[in-house]
Amino acid sequence: MSVFAGSSTSGTSTTGYTQTKYPIVLVHGLFGFDRILGVDYFHAIPQALTRSGAKVFVAQVSATNSSEARGEQLLQQVRWIRAVTGAQKVNLIGHSHGSPTARYVASVAPHYVASVASVGGVNKGSEFADVVRKAFAPNSAGEALAVSAARALSGLISALSGGSHLPQDPLASLHSLTTKGSRAFNAKYPEGIPTSRCGEGRYREANGVYYYSWSGTSTATNILDITDPALFVTGLFFSEPNDGLVGRCATHLGRVIRSNYRMNHLDEVNQFFGLHHLFETDPVTIFRQHANRLKRQGL
Repeated sequence: MSVFAGSSTSGTSTTGYTQTKYPIVLVHGLFGFDRILGVDYFHAIPQALTRSGAKVFVAQVSATNSSEARGEQLLQQVRWIRAVTGAQKVNLIGHSHGSPTARYVASVAPHYVASVASVGGVNKGSEFADVVRKAFAPNSAGEALAVSAARALSGLISALSGGSHLPQDPLASLHSLTTKGSRAFNAKYPEGIPTSRCGEGRYREANGVYYYSWSGTSTATNILDITDPALFVTGLFFSEPNDGLVGRCATHLGRVIRSNYRMNHLDEVNQFFGLHHLFETDPVTIFRQHANRLKRQGL
């Protein structure tokens, strides 16, 4: 876990702009990490939030595993954050698979969570995950090879980020991200999920937790970004506008701030090193705006 202490910015126009009542915890997605070799998964975002007052923690959970397993890992870190800060609750912001991971914690321990924000979250499954699942027959040689490769990659990521103790289960993560797996997860942890295909969910649930979401619907967004071609290709497997890995409507959770930013799945967390669409809002700004939203709500 990476820790970013809030800083005083006395004398600037942004003093206290992101100074939320409760700490902010950023939760990475599939094949994600907190920091590797000095590179943050949420590129430049924790630093921007802390400069104007926020206390920020970047969680480290399994790069590949089920939403529930990752959620239990996150829950333990939330308990630690409460202990070291004295805060009663936290504000969770999850990207991609980080969204159901955060939602799990809010569902099983709502007394620890003030809000959940989903960024490009896989809340109703990914059509691309469905395609991958169908491409490899269960218990086949192809599946075994793919799992071995995924396990090696996730193991390397964990080792480089200091999380080598975390269990990795590529098949469990794939199942969690499919439409079928997401449907089963949502039946157990339904808070914030829209009842209509592309609507909004409850802004504040009965458990007292506030839910928000935002996402993009572009794939190739910057000619200098070497990751764009891959997301352009994966985006072709969808039947609706998407960010390359998740469809627009599948990202909706609670109050939808906006779900058609000109961003792809990596742009949403300011990767690849901050390269994004030149004529779209800076992803860092969106995170700062959300922190200010939480501050104004007393969260």
